[in-house]
Amino acid sequence: MSEATTTVSTVTTANESSRAARIAVRVLQILLAVFFAVPSASPKLVGHSSASESFDKIGFGDWFMYVVGGLELAGAIALLIPVLSGVAALALGALMVGAFVTQLLVFDGQYAATPLILLMLLVAIAWIHRHHNAELVARIRRRA
Repeated sequence: MSEATTTVSTVTTANESSRAARIAVRVLQILLAVFFAVPSASPKLVGHSSASESFDKIGFGDWFMYVVGGLELAGAIALLIPVLSGVAALALGALMVGAFVTQLLVFDGQYAATPLILLMLLVAIAWIHRHHNAELVARIRRRA
């Protein structure tokens, strides 16, 4: 096997694995967006009794429930927009830190693993799309 054939083979394998990785990250983003939009944000935005009771127990009431639901929905949408995906993952990650602390302090850690798992996935997406943050800053600076 010649050196040129080996190089072409290596580049092809790298391109295929890179493409597979991009597809896997995109699928993860879509799944997280669906999760944040449907079972997480929608009960808050429609004022479902279970969400309302939870936020009453937290002590902030309905206004905070609507804010969190709106932020989750906005983050879910932004996860699907390439230039916003890194920032969206960071913002949703910050919400998950708050959810984790709330689960520990208010709900006795009953479901604390869920925001922690989501946080890890969001941090991975933010890291993978960190180059988009620089692109976003450049776009904002051009307009300013």
